[in-house]
Amino acid sequence: MTDIPRRAVSRTAKLAALPLGFAGRTVLGMGKRVTGLASDVISAEIQQRTAEQLFSVLGQLKGGAMKFGQALSVFEAALPEEIAAPYRQALTKLQEAAPPLPVATVHKVLVEQLGPDWRDRFVEFDDTPAAAASIGQVHRAVWRDPGYGPNGGPRHRDVAVKIQYPGAGDALLADLKQLSRLGGMFRAIQPGLDVKPLLVELRERITEELDYELEAESQRAFAAAYADDPDIYIPEVLDASPRVLITEWVTGTPLSEIIREGTEEQRDRAGLLMAELHLSAPMRAGLLHADPHPGNFRLLPDGRLGVIDFGAVARMPEGTPEPIGRIAALAIRGDADGVVAGLREEGFVSQTEPIDAPALLQYLQPMLAPVAEPEFRFTRAWLRAEATRLASPRSPAFQLSRQLNLPPSYLMIHRVTLGSIGVLCQLEAKAPYRAILERWLPGFAAVG
Repeated sequence: MTDIPRRAVSRTAKLAALPLGFAGRTVLGMGKRVTGLASDVISAEIQQRTAEQLFSVLGQLKGGAMKFGQALSVFEAALPEEIAAPYRQALTKLQEAAPPLPVATVHKVLVEQLGPDWRDRFVEFDDTPAAAASIGQVHRAVWRDPGYGPNGGPRHRDVAVKIQYPGAGDALLADLKQLSRLGGMFRAIQPGLDVKPLLVELRERITEELDYELEAESQRAFAAAYADDPDIYIPEVLDASPRVLITEWVTGTPLSEIIREGTEEQRDRAGLLMAELHLSAPMRAGLLHADPHPGNFRLLPDGRLGVIDFGAVARMPEGTPEPIGRIAALAIRGDADGVVAGLREEGFVSQTEPIDAPALLQYLQPMLAPVAEPEFRFTRAWLRAEATRLASPRSPAFQLSRQLNLPPSYLMIHRVTLGSIGVLCQLEAKAPYRAILERWLPGFAAVG
């Protein structure tokens, strides 16, 4: 059986062994020093061995470990290439080689969720999964549409049938509990990288992501908001139950493939549309797509961006908060006092503690370089430089960051924005990002 949880003791042992291996390597490497972010932390050799072991184990597991690996993957552009390379390799294997559910188990879930006559809904159903995800797998099928085709007969449509692994919820919680113990390992790979908030958020989202009917509701809202859009395509939901979701099949090039071997034109186009989706969705749909890893997107033959997963969304009925755009515009304009006032009002800066306004402006402006000029090309080098500036304990930016706070209401927006930037840097995409903000980010154009 390959159901989740399968061999739960073995899964737990693999995860639990990670910190022990790391501790042993740390002892063996005492006294070694390297340059860069880890200069006061650990040797390059131990850093790389830790990454290889960590990513190898993540790549062998489904459930929470796989979901965590996907969530963290959007930040790999900030890692040194010798560490990012094995990470990318592990995640690729994780997507392509995850053991499928037995056919009997697939059929059992379909009977439970769609009824004993589930086959009557399909003209064809491929028992071999087309893709695997953290909590389920996708099968390709041909849907028998109750509508009528051009000749009066039934209309047939290619569909994706997403089936949730039995026991996925329990496995997710167990894996995330184990992963919460690995903070030290991630700090060795990337000092300043605190994975605990990400794990807390993943735990909080589990209930929503396990409910495919809720995902269907979110996808329908996106599809209505982007109906007939020339740039973004949201597939139609055809049927949904708590553990089975049936949507139109999307044929296109996965963003992971474009990152790996796409042309400059494809990478720029994908980056432009990713930014468009991220910034426009709160205003158009009242929702934020909250899972920006490349596996959830396809570049279609006609140039549109296809979005295929809506398990993680943030509900933003009033759109993106206006202070984000207003404060960003003030920082680009160089209004240090206005920036401090805005940040104090939103709770990013203490109401009572003094703060050096020019230093704070200097801290923020490099982050806003992508929208300070009409066009910008995101690159891995830019992201690594920012990571170094912000995460090195000797950096003035690091010292100033200790005076800043991230209000809970901004946590999800912050995390998704960082994730989207990570993907844009993997794409190395050039686009007029400032114009996209001016169109979709409340408050940004008003001050500009």
